[in-house]
Amino acid sequence: MKKHILSCLTLAMVISSSALFAQTKAIAHRGVWKNSHLPQNSIASLKAAHDLKLFGSEFDVHLTKDNILVVNHDNDFYGIDIATATYQDLLQKKHPNGEAIPTLEEYLKAGKKLKGLRLILELKTNKLGLERTLEAATKTVEMVKSLKAEKVTDYIAFSFEACQKIHELAPKANIQYLNGDKSPADVNAAGINGLDYHFSVFKKNTTWLSDAHQLGMKVNAWTVNTPEEMTNLIDQKIDFITTDEPELLVEKLKSKK
Repeated sequence: MKKHILSCLTLAMVISSSALFAQTKAIAHRGVWKNSHLPQNSIASLKAAHDLKLFGSEFDVHLTKDNILVVNHDNDFYGIDIATATYQDLLQKKHPNGEAIPTLEEYLKAGKKLKGLRLILELKTNKLGLERTLEAATKTVEMVKSLKAEKVTDYIAFSFEACQKIHELAPKANIQYLNGDKSPADVNAAGINGLDYHFSVFKKNTTWLSDAHQLGMKVNAWTVNTPEEMTNLIDQKIDFITTDEPELLVEKLKSKK
C-alpha cells in the first residue's frame, strides 16, 4: 500500500513538473510594432501586444540626466542621448505616431490597465557606468512598488550586478539575466531565478535549458523570429519566447496544442 501511495505521489510530481514547463508563452519584443507599423516601445505597441492576447510585452528603461526613468530601446531618442539629456530635452522629439517618449511611470500605468498582459521590464546598462546603472535599478524598483505594479512586472538586464541589486530590493520578483555568459547554476546561486539568453546560447550550451528547469528556473530566449527556431525551442518546452514576429509565434503555438 505504501509503495502504491509513493508511486502515485511520484507520478503526481512528474505531471506537475511537466505542466509547469509545458506551454511556451509569447512575449513581444519592444511591443507589437513590426507588422502593426507602430513605434517600438511606444504605448501604442504595448496596447497592440494586449490586443494580440500575448503573455507579455518587453520594454527598455533608461535613466536621464535629471533622474527620470524613460522607455526607449536605443541609448538615444531620435538623436538625443538619453543618459546625458534631461527629460525636457527628450520632449523635443516625438515618435512618428505623435507619442512623446514615455516615462516609466506612464508606461506602467498604461500596462496595469491591460489585464492579463505581463510587463517585461529590461533595465538598460547606463553608458555612464555601473554606479549609474545601479541607481537606475533602485529607482526602477521603487517606481514599480509605488505604482503597485509588482504582480504584473518581471525584470531582465544584461548587467549581472543590476540583477543582483533588483533581487536585493525585490527578493520575490521574477528576474532573468540576459548576457548569456553564466551557467544556470551560477545565476541561480546569486538568487536570480531565470535565464533570458539569445537562442544561439542554448544551441552552444545544449544542456542549459534543461539544467535551468531542473533548478526550478524559468527560461526565455530572444530574439526568435523564424519558424524553425520557434519550433526548436517549443519542442524543448522553453517557458517563454521573445520575438519581433508575435503573430507568427502565436500561430506556431496554436499548431502545437
